[in-house]
Amino acid sequence: MRVIVGITGGSGAIYAVSLLKALKELNVETHLIVSKMGEFVLNHECDLSIEEISKLASYQYNNDDFRAPIASGSFKTDGMVVVPCSMKTLSAIANGYSDSLLTRACDVVIKESKKLVLVPRETPLSPIHLDNMLKLSKIGIKILPPIASFYNHPSSIEDIIIQFTGRILDNLNIENNLVNRWDGR
Repeated sequence: MRVIVGITGGSGAIYAVSLLKALKELNVETHLIVSKMGEFVLNHECDLSIEEISKLASYQYNNDDFRAPIASGSFKTDGMVVVPCSMKTLSAIANGYSDSLLTRACDVVIKESKKLVLVPRETPLSPIHLDNMLKLSKIGIKILPPIASFYNHPSSIEDIIIQFTGRILDNLNIENNLVNRWDGR
């Protein structure tokens, strides 16, 4: 499998780190793009540099490199995740504003009818945010806010992160054992 991972400036970079680690463990080829603010948040929240996070990916691209393979519809991918996804990025995607490699890659994934999962990090949500999410949802984009589940009785923040990472993988149709699945009891 081959998955594109975008990291933008919303809080929650720990989810991106967890996802990249899981994909690496599952031997999924990853193509990473990090926005300027995504880089800042990675450093601020996770104490990780762009060089360190890049080691978790198969390939990493500069966000202004429109010559990157992922900028083309001829690039074969199984899907893309933007985690965390800022409202600026979500708005750009919803309105076809491809001013960076990250938003161009999303545009390509949409036009090629591949899976796109957005993990928006904002609260409260304004009517503009909700309109943009609804617009994307109507065309099949998965909107997956990082909301913790408690039916699985997490005992740590890591348990919450891992559970959500598994849900991202589920939405990409990637088999995983990270999700503590509801069994009705």
